[in-house]
Amino acid sequence: MLTKEEFDNWCNRNNLSALQKKTIEIIRSSEPARRVGGGRKNISGFYPSQKMGRSIQFESHKLELALIYQLEHDWNILEFYDQPPSIKLQYQSPTGRNICFFYTPDFFVLRRTSAGWIECKTEKELKKKVEKQPKLYSSGENGQWEMPLATEYAAQVGMEFCVWSDAQINWVLQRNIIFLEDYYRSEYPPIETATTQLLLSIINSQPGIALNQLLHQNWGIKPDEIYSLIATEQIYVDLSAAPLVEPQNCKVFPDRTTAQTYQSLKSSSSMDTISLPIVDLVPSTPICWDGRSYFIVQSGETEITLRNQLGELVELGNAEFNRLLQLGKITALTTTNSSPLSEQITDLLKKANPADLEKANRRYRILQAHFSGQPTENQTIPERTLRDWQAKYRIAQQKYGYGYIGLLTTSHAKGNRYRKLPQQILELMTKFITQDYETHKQKRKSEVYGAFVHACSTAGIPENQIPSYKTFIQEIKRHSGYTQTLKRQGQRAAYPQQPFYWELELTTPRHGDRPFEIGHIDHTQLDIELRCSKTGLVLGRPWATFLVDAYSRRILAVYMTFDPPSYRSCMMVLRIGVMRHSRLPQIIITDNGKEFHSIYFESLLAWFECTLKHRPPAASRFSGVCERLFGTANTQFLYNLTGNTQITKNVRLVTKSVNPKNLAVWTLGSLYQYLCQWAYSEYDTTPHPALGVSPQSALTTGLAEYGNRSHRQICNDENWKLLTLPSTPKGQVKVHPSQGIQIRGIRYWSNTFKDPEIHHTYVNIRYDPFDAGTAYAYVRGQWVKCISEYYSILKGRSEKEIWLATAELQKRQQNHQKQFLVRAKKLAEFLTSAEAEEVLLSQRLMDAQMTEVFRVIDYGIVTNQIDSQSPESEIICPATQESSSPFQPSANSLSINPQELQLFDSY
Repeated sequence: MLTKEEFDNWCNRNNLSALQKKTIEIIRSSEPARRVGGGRKNISGFYPSQKMGRSIQFESHKLELALIYQLEHDWNILEFYDQPPSIKLQYQSPTGRNICFFYTPDFFVLRRTSAGWIECKTEKELKKKVEKQPKLYSSGENGQWEMPLATEYAAQVGMEFCVWSDAQINWVLQRNIIFLEDYYRSEYPPIETATTQLLLSIINSQPGIALNQLLHQNWGIKPDEIYSLIATEQIYVDLSAAPLVEPQNCKVFPDRTTAQTYQSLKSSSSMDTISLPIVDLVPSTPICWDGRSYFIVQSGETEITLRNQLGELVELGNAEFNRLLQLGKITALTTTNSSPLSEQITDLLKKANPADLEKANRRYRILQAHFSGQPTENQTIPERTLRDWQAKYRIAQQKYGYGYIGLLTTSHAKGNRYRKLPQQILELMTKFITQDYETHKQKRKSEVYGAFVHACSTAGIPENQIPSYKTFIQEIKRHSGYTQTLKRQGQRAAYPQQPFYWELELTTPRHGDRPFEIGHIDHTQLDIELRCSKTGLVLGRPWATFLVDAYSRRILAVYMTFDPPSYRSCMMVLRIGVMRHSRLPQIIITDNGKEFHSIYFESLLAWFECTLKHRPPAASRFSGVCERLFGTANTQFLYNLTGNTQITKNVRLVTKSVNPKNLAVWTLGSLYQYLCQWAYSEYDTTPHPALGVSPQSALTTGLAEYGNRSHRQICNDENWKLLTLPSTPKGQVKVHPSQGIQIRGIRYWSNTFKDPEIHHTYVNIRYDPFDAGTAYAYVRGQWVKCISEYYSILKGRSEKEIWLATAELQKRQQNHQKQFLVRAKKLAEFLTSAEAEEVLLSQRLMDAQMTEVFRVIDYGIVTNQIDSQSPESEIICPATQESSSPFQPSANSLSINPQELQLFDSY
C-alpha cells in the first residue's frame, strides 16, 4: 500500500487534476460501502491481502476472488479497494423522465499509469443484463462488455471503468497462484548456494525439463526448495500453461527469456507445417482449386496433370503447383463416409431399447444365413416373414445406406402415445395442482381433489368424464420434485431434492490440490446425553467442533463443550490444530453462523493470512466433508455408547427404561478423551472410501510431494495463546491512576499501572473467556497479567456465566428503573448469593466439566494426577507447555513484539 509521500509522487507523475486526486483520496480513506454476502448460491468471504495490509471482501470465490488473486500478484497494480463509495448514475427514460440512482462497483484499482473502477459479472449474468437493462449494460464492437453510464461517469473525472467477466479467468494460473501462495507470503529460509547452482546447471543442460524429473531426483533437493525458486522466478515455469500439481506437464527453464525462445521455435515449427499442406500426389486424389474440384491424373517429374468435373485435362508445372499449394489456392479435399442422414440413423439407434436391438441382431443373422444359402437358426420361420424382412432390409439400405436399420422393431413408437384425457380436463387439473396444491398452505390431496371435482361439475363436464382420485394423485406425482417441495415447504425442505451443480469446465478442485490448502470448520450437537462427574446430574448433549483437512479428510482438531457454538469454540479448535500440527489451513470454509462472523475470529485468520470463506446458508453440500464426518462419528463411535439418543428420533417410542437421560453414564471429559482417540487414531488410520488410503497416509504423501512448507509453521507458545484470546470491539481501554483498567464493567489492576507515565493513556487489552478473574494489558512492550478487584469471586468464572448473571440482574431491576448498569460489586455480590445458585448452577457445572477437557487437550487424559511413566496414561495430543490451563500464561509478563498483535482491518 502506498504511503502518503508515494501517493503524492504517483499523482504528480501522472499529472492528476485536483478533482481526480480528491476523488481517489476519498476512496482511499473510506471504509467499504457495504459488507458483502454470497446469497443462496455463492461462497463469499475475506482475502488477507499482503499488498494492501487489510482484508479484502469478495462475493464469489469463482469470480471476485479470482480477480483479487490477479490484482494481488500483478506488478502493474499498486492498490485495490473493495466496495468503494457509491457513484451516482443517471439517464433519461423513453418518456423523458430523468432517473438517478447510486451504484457500488466491486473494486477501485490504482495502476502505475491509470486508475479506475472494476465491476465483476459472469458471462451468463451479463447476457441477461443486456436484455433486461440495455441502458446499463452493452457489448462493445471488440466483444468487451461495457457499462455506458458508468464509463461516462468515469470519463468525467478522467478515469476508467471496465467490466470484468469470468471468461477472462485463467483457471490454471489461479490454481498455481493458490499452490505457491505460501512461498509468496512468507520468505522461505535461504537455500544453499550449492543447491541452487546444482539445480540451475541441470536446467541449463536440459532446458524444458519436466518438473517431475526434478522433484523425483536423488540429489537431495527438497520440493520446498524447488517451489520456492519457482515462486521467486530464480527458475522459470509458465504458470499459465499447466498446473504444478501435474509436474509431468510443467516445463522448467532457467529464465523467462529462454522459455519464450523455445516457445517461439515451437510455434514457428508448427506454422511451417501449416504453411505447407500435404496433398497425396497419386492418381484419383481429389483437390480443390479456385472453388472447383479436380482429380490428379498423373504426377510426373516436371508436370502434374489434372482433370476437372467435365473431363477436361489441365497441366501444371511442379513449381507452379507448389506455389499455389503454399498460397492455399490449392487444397486437399478430404472424403468422409458420413452421410447427411447419419444423425437420423444415430437417433434411431438411440431410441431402440435393448430388446429391439437384440431382435434386430437375430434377424440380421438369419438373413445373412439365408442370403448365403446356409441353414438358419430357426427352421420354423415362415417364408412370408423372411420376405418381409428382406424387403425392409433393402428399403433401409436404399434410404439410409444401412439395411440393418430396417430390421429394428421400434416398439417404443407403437400404440397410442397421447394422453387419453381431454386437453380441457388436463389443463384444469394442472391449474388446481399448481395454484391450490403447490402452496404454503400444504392442503391435503383429498381437499384439492374435491375442489377440482366441484370445478369440473360447474364447468359442465359430465360425471363419467371427471378423472378419478387415483388419476389425480398420479398427475400430482408427475409434478413432484424440487419445484413442488419448494412451493409447499420452502427452501430448506426442497434443498435435498435440488439438482447437483455439475461443473462442465475445470476451475479449481473443490478439495484443493494439497494438504492444508482447504480446511472446513463446523459444529454439531452430539447424539449422546452426559452426566456431571461430581454431582451425577444429567447436563444434556455436548457440542463438538471439528477442523477437517479437505484434501486428506484428516481431522486436524476436535473440541467439545456444553456451550452452544460461539467464537470461543472457533478459537479453541484453531488452538488445538496449531498444537497438533503447528499450522493452519491456507483457506478456511465455514457456514454463516454468527460465531464465524465475529471480529475475533476474522482478525485472527487475517493476522495469519488465512482466506476465510462463508458457504451459502442452509446449503450443507458446500461443506460435505464435515457433514459426512458427523455421520461417520455417530455411526462408528457414538451409537455404540450407552446414553446415545438414536431412539429420540421417534419420540413416541421413548419410555422411562430406554430414555437416554436415564441411561447416561459418560462425562464430558471421559467422552472427549475417547473421541480424540477415535479421531486421531482409529479414523485417522482407516482407509477412506473416497481416497483409497487412510487420511493420515494421504496427508503424509501430499506433504512429501507438494512440500512440507515448514516456513509457514506457527509456534505453539504463549504468543499464539494470547493471539487467540479475544479483545473488546475497540481493542483499547484507558488506564485510571488508582482503579486500573475496566473491561466489560469489571476493573483489573496490575502494579505496572503505578507508573505515572501511563496514567490516562490507552493500552491494548485481551481477556480470558474462561476466567473472568484475569485479563491482559500491553504495557511498555510486553503483556502483563491483570487481576480483577473481585479476583477471589470471579476466578474461574467463564464469560458465559458472567453474561447469565448480568442478564438475570438486569431482569430483576427492570421494574425499578429503565436502565440498570451492572457494576462489578453488584455482580460479585450476586454471584455469591444463594439466589445465584438456582440461576447459574447448571452453567457452573458445565464450566467445571471443562477443566477435564483442558486436561485432555494438554495431557491426553482426564485424571488430575499426570504420571508420564504410567502405561495406562496414553498421551493423545501432548502439549509443550507446563501450565495446567491452556488460557493462563505461566509468567506475569510476556515479551512479545507489539507489532505482532495489531489486528487487520476487517469489515
